[in-house]
Amino acid sequence: MPGWLKNAVFYEIYPQSFNDTNGDGIGDFEGIIEKLDYIRDLGANALWINPCFDSPFMDAGYDVRDYKKTAARYGTNDDLIRLFETAHQKGIRVLLDLVPGHTSDQHEWFLESKKDEVNEYSGRYIWTSHAFEGIAGRPYISGMSDRAGAYMLNFFASQPALNYGWLNRTEKWMSAVDSPEAIATREAMKDVMRFWLDAGCDGFRVDMADSLVKNDDENKSATAAIWANVRDMLDKEYPEAALVSEWSNPYQAINGGKFHMDFYLDHWNNGYNTLLRDYETGGEDNSFFRSEGHGDIMRFLNDYLPKYNATKDNGYIAMFTCNHDTPRPARTLSAQELKLAYAFILTMPGVPFIYYGDEIGMRYLDVKTKEGGYQRTGSRTPMQWDHTRNMGFSAAEENSLYLPVDHSSDAPAVSDQINDPDSLYTLTKNITAIRHAYPDLQADGPFEVVYAEKEQLPFVYRRGSLVLAVNPSLEEKKAPVTFRENEPVFTVGKAEIRDGQLILSPQSFVILK
Repeated sequence: MPGWLKNAVFYEIYPQSFNDTNGDGIGDFEGIIEKLDYIRDLGANALWINPCFDSPFMDAGYDVRDYKKTAARYGTNDDLIRLFETAHQKGIRVLLDLVPGHTSDQHEWFLESKKDEVNEYSGRYIWTSHAFEGIAGRPYISGMSDRAGAYMLNFFASQPALNYGWLNRTEKWMSAVDSPEAIATREAMKDVMRFWLDAGCDGFRVDMADSLVKNDDENKSATAAIWANVRDMLDKEYPEAALVSEWSNPYQAINGGKFHMDFYLDHWNNGYNTLLRDYETGGEDNSFFRSEGHGDIMRFLNDYLPKYNATKDNGYIAMFTCNHDTPRPARTLSAQELKLAYAFILTMPGVPFIYYGDEIGMRYLDVKTKEGGYQRTGSRTPMQWDHTRNMGFSAAEENSLYLPVDHSSDAPAVSDQINDPDSLYTLTKNITAIRHAYPDLQADGPFEVVYAEKEQLPFVYRRGSLVLAVNPSLEEKKAPVTFRENEPVFTVGKAEIRDGQLILSPQSFVILK
């Protein structure tokens, strides 16, 4: 386990929308370098950068055309290496986004695989034996190549699935998981990882990490075995490199696949979803952190605790404020509600991730889809630095921007909040500082539920020598306690211990020692 993860706080950057320094309306590597001091001062000491490799951008870079070449719109390989070096000088680690399950249909591997003549890449993707033979229950395309076969897709039409084999084979064209072609695909991906780790990258966030082996069993054991093999390589060759999976099943990702971290994704009705976005079926919003939502912390704990207890000795569950696929929390939560939510996320076990702009409460915007974003596009709009042209994101003409900025008269901006002691930005900065200062609040610090009852508030929990409590409601709430801690380390609102009870004012959060 890389030791630096214990005290890591990540900042996710969607590079297209973070900071444009050359005036073309699209963010770039130089823009990230320019803002590294801002990221460090916020308290983040690690970055996750969404895909920045060469791509036709049919899916915002998740359709990779060349794994070993950066997209020209962001800069050169040398620019990315300079980003690694500058970040390291400032004590910041950098993860890149690895897409192992598919490539662009313009990737050289696929162009070779499409050829009728058998070659090194013929088995790199999943092909049936004839153009008139489809793949039952799977998306596929036929009739688009000289090769007589249909090829399987992993997501969009432009993303052919790489071949890691099939666990349960029902057709003769299905490769076994230990076939030469399946092993060659795995080794090719390890070669990509080595290339960027040697260049200075500190690890990878792995896209759709559970999508590799087809017809896998219910435990995804064959896919997990691939990642366990990758982890073995990292442990031997790059022991400080980190892997975080887009899997949202820590039993499989951490215990089986040996990932260092697994994202707790916003899946409908799981524990994380009930905290911030319990509205996605169109019904009543009962999110725990919504002051009038009547949220129930037990819905979170009943899902989270078994996962945490089963994996805490092997890796970390990673919670995030938001990501590029998820509606921004400010879509439904006020600044005060966000303060409590962030205080909670940043003081829980595991490794937290802050999505760019969430620290100022950037809103989810109703904008036209861009590069396959569809409803996700509203969470990918340009960072709002100040109230100058294009909110400080770019000097380009407005119609040249990657996506439109928030034109609201009260659009949040860093310049409004960075010196405001009551701002969401300041709350985020203060909580990250406290997390760094107290080892008990870091990734592997102990966690214990002190008081949690169905449909009752507050929620009280212990992290080692510290007791924390949150009351998101609009009413004063009390909890019976036996602990003696009463010195406040941090408070939002008011809290006191009286007559064996912890009393919390409306919409409050407290850390006691």
